[in-house]
Amino acid sequence: MAERRSGAAEGLARLSEWADAHLSLLRSLSTGMAVAGVLVLARSVRMTTKFTSALDIPVQFVEKNVKLRGKLHHITEKGLEVEHIPISIPFITAIQRKWQSKGLLLVRLAGVELAPGGMAWLQQELKPKQMIWFQLLGREDLALECLVLVNKGRFLSVCLNEEILRQGLGRTARIEGLHHDSRLYWKLHKRLLRAELKALKKNKGIWKEESYSERIRDRISNNKLVQTLKQFVSWLRRSV
Repeated sequence: MAERRSGAAEGLARLSEWADAHLSLLRSLSTGMAVAGVLVLARSVRMTTKFTSALDIPVQFVEKNVKLRGKLHHITEKGLEVEHIPISIPFITAIQRKWQSKGLLLVRLAGVELAPGGMAWLQQELKPKQMIWFQLLGREDLALECLVLVNKGRFLSVCLNEEILRQGLGRTARIEGLHHDSRLYWKLHKRLLRAELKALKKNKGIWKEESYSERIRDRISNNKLVQTLKQFVSWLRRSV
């Protein structure tokens, strides 16, 4: 029994000596763990922060093309007005709600130039307060250039940028915010071009060709001689 006690005491003494010899190491480890904890907390705060302006979004989020979630409020000529819905962490989110401001993000469909019927189609397809996902590609002033995704059913999502082009309700444009020579730029640009080509092949939307009879009727109605005869007939009717 006495031998066991002496062995335990000796082990404790050795542990104490090791701790004294490596005190600076232990302090460094504890400091490192504290810093890591602060970094994790800071990252959690950023991920749970509600962004109410495009300028509030960290540059790293845009550079890494982070995907955010939001609730649709309005569809305007400038883009989609979306309320950002951040990740919810009980303790952190409860504190942040007390000082978070209100505001909507202006989200534009990157790489798409809307045709006149494009906005009407969006207003018909999207519902008020509908949840959408938008992947950050660039930021220009107060607007965000994004790929916008909408859930269709439980396992299917549709990219509105591509769908607009597939319906023939827009044209492919430069993707603002991405470097023109980057791999991601050309990957997305090819996707948009393929969607536009489908509408072109199917004669949909702005790519719909007029029939032969419609072209003849338009040419006749626009003919100067026909217009002059119409004016003469209308003058005769007023004179009689």
